Amino acid sequence: MNRILPMFAVALLWIGHASAVEQWPQFRGLRAGVAPDNPDLPDVWSETQNVVWKTGIPGQGWSSPVVWDVHVFITTAISSGNEPAPIEGISDPFADVATTKSDATHRWVLYDVDAKTGSVRWQRDLLRGLPPIMRHIRNSYATETPVTDGQRVYVYLGSVGVLTAFDLNGSEVWRREIGAFESNQGWGMASSPVLHNGRLYLVNDNKVQSFVAAFDAKTGDQIWKVNRDEPESWSTPEVWEHASRTEIVTSGSRRVRSYATDGTLLWELGGMSDFGPIPTPFVQDGLLYVSSGYPGSERRPVFAIRPGGSGDISLKKGETSNAYIAWFQPVLGSYQTSGLVYGDCYYTLLDRGFLLCNDPKTGEPLYGRQRIAAGANFAASPWAYNGKVFLLSEEGDTWVIQGGREFKILGKNALGEMAMATPAVSGSALFIRTQSKLYRIGKASGK
Repeated sequence: MNRILPMFAVALLWIGHASAVEQWPQFRGLRAGVAPDNPDLPDVWSETQNVVWKTGIPGQGWSSPVVWDVHVFITTAISSGNEPAPIEGISDPFADVATTKSDATHRWVLYDVDAKTGSVRWQRDLLRGLPPIMRHIRNSYATETPVTDGQRVYVYLGSVGVLTAFDLNGSEVWRREIGAFESNQGWGMASSPVLHNGRLYLVNDNKVQSFVAAFDAKTGDQIWKVNRDEPESWSTPEVWEHASRTEIVTSGSRRVRSYATDGTLLWELGGMSDFGPIPTPFVQDGLLYVSSGYPGSERRPVFAIRPGGSGDISLKKGETSNAYIAWFQPVLGSYQTSGLVYGDCYYTLLDRGFLLCNDPKTGEPLYGRQRIAAGANFAASPWAYNGKVFLLSEEGDTWVIQGGREFKILGKNALGEMAMATPAVSGSALFIRTQSKLYRIGKASGK
């Protein structure tokens, strides 16, 4: 069963009108990076061309924008001191830079930016204090992306252990202290919450006690919490609806695990990379795609998984498929970016600037590594609309690629500033976060 239809049904229930297709309420939107086609969506822009507005966002944060009607929500962590600037394109995250811990007071802030004008509708301090944990210099203390249901916006800050809900007027509805836990390498947190049928699901893999938990979105009460044998990960969970059941799929360095909505473990899968995963599992056209690709690991897999699994569904030595794994590629996975299924292609964007295309049903290569640009580095996940695939580099350049089984670069759009957050698309507007700004790209007359 295609996940798109039930997700749209949920969105329609949330707001009760046909504009559900224009919402982008969570990390990567409702269709794992695929936006509805719209002839007014841009494929050309610059720092001045097709910029409807740009709004300065202080502090440091790599959370993605999420959009609901005229509301664009984004978070940041604002330091009272001087923080080390993130570095583009680190080749070895262990060798090139150490972890850092701030000794300056921070303000964690949620912004509601007007989608039409770029003005700040309201801002709310979520917390003030010293960051209790360390972070990687390329990470931030506000990397988790909020999620919204059109009535409230929910924010999880793993670095300070706070989960909060605000209504769309900026009033705090509830707050829960979950606890802040150091990650295994001291690299901080990034996994975003997901929302489904009135419940928030979140994962926190750390060096103290990793867990996956469910919370009541109305009250903030914890419904269940299950411990995990995982040292760390930065991957956002995926809610997988299919004909048999609803699953909460989580990615880890030791195991991919799927949980029922009551927290029961349904199935698990071994064979991931040697290090905690960043890419988020996602569903398209009835298959679940899971990947990890730590540089230098002999295992950089992509798995395409069928619904209905039970117990340990891991591949045996020499296998590339089984009853529940449709296909497997051992070295196709990326380190930071999530995969994209668009049309008849499964796209893999490698961090060091290569794009690959495989058949999403069989895993067969359609084209191998294609160099995007020498020196380009990528952390944001790709997105697609109007027959084109878009790749935002850490240098702030978006490469426009022709969709389909023939690789062709159509253009490059430069914003001139570091970017690691995955953009959002709503109606005819594209929202891009750079290191210090939030852009609306499109036509001034667009919705």
